[in-house]
Amino acid sequence: MDIQIGRGKTARRAYGFDEIALIPGQRTLDPSLADTRFSIGNIERQIPIVASAMDGVVDVRMAILLSELGALGVLNLEGIQTRYEDTQPILERIAAVGKTEFVELMQELYAKPIQPELIRQRIEEIKAGGGIAAVSLTPAGAVKFGATVAEAKADLLFIQATVVSTAHLAPESVAPLDLVQFCKEMPIPVALGNCVTYEVALNLMKAGAAAVMVGIGPGAACTSRGVLGVGVPQATAVADCAAARDDYERETGRYVPVLADGGIVTGGDICKCIACGADAVMIGSPIARSAEAPGRGYHWGMATPSPVLPRGTRINVGTTGTLAEILVGPARLDDGTHNLLGALTTSMGTLGAKDIKEMQQVEVAIAPSLLTEGKVYQKAQQLGMGK
Repeated sequence: MDIQIGRGKTARRAYGFDEIALIPGQRTLDPSLADTRFSIGNIERQIPIVASAMDGVVDVRMAILLSELGALGVLNLEGIQTRYEDTQPILERIAAVGKTEFVELMQELYAKPIQPELIRQRIEEIKAGGGIAAVSLTPAGAVKFGATVAEAKADLLFIQATVVSTAHLAPESVAPLDLVQFCKEMPIPVALGNCVTYEVALNLMKAGAAAVMVGIGPGAACTSRGVLGVGVPQATAVADCAAARDDYERETGRYVPVLADGGIVTGGDICKCIACGADAVMIGSPIARSAEAPGRGYHWGMATPSPVLPRGTRINVGTTGTLAEILVGPARLDDGTHNLLGALTTSMGTLGAKDIKEMQQVEVAIAPSLLTEGKVYQKAQQLGMGK
């Protein structure tokens, strides 16, 4: 039911992952039997985890490592990797600057023009290393560099912005990206996002999206919700967009995976994402904590360097283990941030879900006390779930 905010304004209640719980059914299964595979286009991955296209998360080396482990990493083609041949001094400056000087430094570093030859080089480096070359552009970047990405033979292209729609109005002097035409002409699968509603997700699928990213503002380093006041809590957003996917498949026979993007820290968060309807998750800060991450223990959002209105910040996530320990274990921490795949398969076993499709059908309860009930000692001593 809608809730009345005031005369003439009603609102629907929306839920975040911390407010829901997954309920076991009548069957359980051994975690080794859980099938976690998902696909985008003709690319299948064993681990339903996509590392976000953020400069502190994915570089060429990380994209290759993620591919080797069975996951996927997306390289930001409008970040420092395509503005600087040698990124190491740039990353060192970002890690060393103080909080008060950070925004100005980022605006300075990201003001250097993108070099198309570096786009080609980075894609070639990933493929030469045996990795899947998944890359990201904004809609404006896709207009400029889409052809370059196609010529370089990337494997996947993610077109991302705070909100992407098929009904974008632009000034007469600006030609907006025609998503339908772009998806049709690109020789590789194109994922589109971000969105948070049934209608927009459905329109993106009709435009030819190979996958749809869901999430506005929940990311650890994102400040869009504070700056713009825009967003929908992820449990509700994912469920709404997953409903669009299911309706679209019934109408067309084409299945478009939904990627829950942002707000995901623990294995439990991943399990809840999929239970709400996601096919996979896109995560940044959990991967930024790996020893191999380029950010040196720091993580910052894609909209952080905006010269006009920054909508992200730099956070210190630290370094807690190797990428392998974080993704597939063995876990060295007890708070759910290591062995994310193990958490998913164990949860699927507990819930009796043999694969992702069955996991999407498990029962969900509204449970605002799920993470605090009985955890007074952990909270007081900052252990486990109380960190």
